[in-house]
Amino acid sequence: MTSTSLPDSLIATLPGSSYTDPGIFAQEQERIFETMWFCAVRSSDLAKPGAFRTVEVGRESILITRARDNSVRAFFNVCRHRGAKLCTEEAGEVKRAFQCPYHAWTYDLNGKLVAAPNLTKMPDVGRTEFGLVGVATREWLGYVWVCLAENPPSFEDDVLGEVVGRLGDVESIEHYDIDNLSVGKRIVYDVKANWKLIIENFMECYHCATIHPELTEVLPEFADGYAAQYYVGHGAEFGEEVQGFTVDGSEGLDRIPGVSDDQDRRYYAITIKPQVFINLVPDHVIFHRMYPVAVDRTIVECDWLYLPHVVESGKDVSRSVELFDRVNRQDFDACERTQPGMSSRMYAKGGVLVPSEHHIGAFHDWVNERLGTPRP
Repeated sequence: MTSTSLPDSLIATLPGSSYTDPGIFAQEQERIFETMWFCAVRSSDLAKPGAFRTVEVGRESILITRARDNSVRAFFNVCRHRGAKLCTEEAGEVKRAFQCPYHAWTYDLNGKLVAAPNLTKMPDVGRTEFGLVGVATREWLGYVWVCLAENPPSFEDDVLGEVVGRLGDVESIEHYDIDNLSVGKRIVYDVKANWKLIIENFMECYHCATIHPELTEVLPEFADGYAAQYYVGHGAEFGEEVQGFTVDGSEGLDRIPGVSDDQDRRYYAITIKPQVFINLVPDHVIFHRMYPVAVDRTIVECDWLYLPHVVESGKDVSRSVELFDRVNRQDFDACERTQPGMSSRMYAKGGVLVPSEHHIGAFHDWVNERLGTPRP
């Protein structure tokens, strides 16, 4: 069935090969993840100079650290000598420098080459010229965003623009003071599904009444099938008897002071392409980062962020964590159930989107545009 033969209520999805073809995934790595702003780490994970994390961005390993002047620096995690991976650990801390375990070329926290065997006998080797190759960085919402492109796109247009497109302005997200919240819980999920299936799932609520009983108890309007993201500026309202965004609807934790009365007792969801989901509720923020590692595998790192005194005091955050942890697991199970069907001959030309999912078609158009692929 082609898109031209569909009734007006339905529009076509991407074909199955878009979710299974390693060649298409390689193009996505090159043309999406390696050219756009990518949310890499929570700034607080780099608590002091010398703290570092390594992150896979597209096909590249990126080393992110905090320099002596407290600024964040990011580099390709590749020694300039013979190409060895400089840091093999996912996270750690060095005192003053990174040393390659192969030939001991050593770089300071600014990426400058500071030592190597017999380096003094090579006066023509520039310490900066042969330093680590840097990557553009930006800190926003308490996270470090990196861009591998030689000429990075506008952060304001590509990242802040997504927030404006969803909430209507940037000020609305600033009310939650996400920069200064603390991580109360972090869960890492290993999802056996293509990254686009996860984004599509997050963007719609046609499935909510079927697989999210706890969520629809707290947000009754989700049972009607329209996700909050379907409407610009809309936040889904808590049910009348619901006291907080918790697994049993019980009272939540201390409300974030900047949250406006209009935002109180409401849930807002934002997708920032290509790999971030932000969920806003009055007393905490749930922040997802996706790391696509294969055509059929995606690591999702999810932070639950609360007011600092809530975390420092050891208050019980388990009821709020459990609600969205269940939602995540329900969603990821659905994506993993869907992934095998992408290889079926019955899905070679794709499936269909119902009216409450039509906005996903814009996401598909965006993917095709980034890859230079005409929509069928």
